Amino acid sequence: MTDIAPIRRALISVSDKTGLVPFAQALVASGVEILSTGGSAKALRDAGVPVTEVADHTGFPEILDGRVKTLVPQIHGGLLGRRDLPEHVAQMAEHNIAPIDLLAVNLYPFEATVARGAPYDDCVENIDIGGPAMIRAAAKNHDFVTVLTEASQYEAVLAEITAHGGTTLATRRRLAGEAYARTAAYDAAISTWFAAQRGEAFPDRLTLSGTKAQDLRYGENPHQQAAFYRTTPRPGVATARQIQGKELSYNNLNDTDAAFECVAEFDEPTIVIVKHANPCGVASATSLADAWDLALRCDPVSAFGGIIATNRTLDADAAEKMAAIFSEVIIAPDATEAAIAALSRKKNLRLLLTGGLPNPAEPGLYLKTLSGGFLAQSRDAGRITRADLKTVTHRAPTEDELNDLIFAFRVCKHVKSNAIIYAKHGATTGIGAGQMSRVDSARIAAWKGAEASKAASLATPLTEGSVVASDAFFPFADGLQAAIAAGATAVIQPGGSMRDNEVIEAANAAGIAMVLTGMRHFRH
Repeated sequence: MTDIAPIRRALISVSDKTGLVPFAQALVASGVEILSTGGSAKALRDAGVPVTEVADHTGFPEILDGRVKTLVPQIHGGLLGRRDLPEHVAQMAEHNIAPIDLLAVNLYPFEATVARGAPYDDCVENIDIGGPAMIRAAAKNHDFVTVLTEASQYEAVLAEITAHGGTTLATRRRLAGEAYARTAAYDAAISTWFAAQRGEAFPDRLTLSGTKAQDLRYGENPHQQAAFYRTTPRPGVATARQIQGKELSYNNLNDTDAAFECVAEFDEPTIVIVKHANPCGVASATSLADAWDLALRCDPVSAFGGIIATNRTLDADAAEKMAAIFSEVIIAPDATEAAIAALSRKKNLRLLLTGGLPNPAEPGLYLKTLSGGFLAQSRDAGRITRADLKTVTHRAPTEDELNDLIFAFRVCKHVKSNAIIYAKHGATTGIGAGQMSRVDSARIAAWKGAEASKAASLATPLTEGSVVASDAFFPFADGLQAAIAAGATAVIQPGGSMRDNEVIEAANAAGIAMVLTGMRHFRH
């Protein structure tokens, strides 16, 4: 075996015809014989590229509506036969099997067929059989065979053929690994689809695949390696177009995703500001500019260096206000030219436009790795409406309080547990996140509101007259009492504590309203 494997004969059978003709023309110019099938052969003939149909090469016709055309010994023997073993060479000669030195195959578009909502039978017909079989055969015999599964690989292979008359072992090994990754991802997509057809969210074997979007400079910390992979076309950081700014970091991507998923919860023009994966200000208003003022007021200190998300096209008025502070990322469905111009002077600010909003009710999986495995759960798509609320106090909430209670509980879903949210007039007025004790979260959120009031030169704390939301039940009355002391007038919580009656009694004693949701929103 030599390092360079010469290319004398190539088999090309591609669903995606991108770059096909120039690739084949370059091979022919290098003296390579081209075998091909179906649409690929026709495209090459139409372009004047000399090509031999596989059926003519094998002496076996395509049958069963094209389901069987390459599943024959002349093809698989040509791919799998070792050129350095005399017995292989002799058997290939005995059975008239010609070596195939290069295979270029990309698979039937199964993933795209499923994505467009095609009927069951169409999806099944787009499960490729011969393609994966040939890819795996060629990849196994990579000592002698070069296998390509993406048009993006053509250029580098042609460069080696031009320089050496063949490909290097290092290249063939790399391509073999990429080939197995492609067939693994293809099989994963098929198995996932079949599980969905059976209504199984968690099949016995859960196979995951992703396509690398970029290598990252490092992970959460500089000593950690990281990369970003795309899985589904859910609008967000995976689909975003970066208009300006530095390369996104691991933490940028994580925080930006948290902000955009949160802002998608709301129907009115809304701004979410996130710091370290937690919202530090959320507000809905009649305009993004007004929503920005209210969101920023909640915690202007934490907002510095944060992530900003909008659920509307970013306009110039809002963009001008955002440009007044330092932020890492702004993500929006779209932006006006005037807004883009307003942010362009902030050279390091990343502006991401997604083309749409994620659907908070869309099913999906959240994964968390453990030592030796991972946890999988469905996305928290729970949403509380007025019809779900149960008033348990003497006083029922007012209309304005009800609106703020639902708003605050939606924010709760996106704040690390234990989460306490104060809100008033569609804006957060204090946020307590991630504490080991719920009463501490209530106190921290109240303190945050008091500090924000001082920064805004207000006479009373922002939390005065607010409602309060808790992501899980109050285990004791002390958390609620801390909220009452901060000025809360109504509370929303899941309920379910052994001491619910004690908590309700504390609410009644203070004359505040309390509603139970029956749904919690832990976010660990």
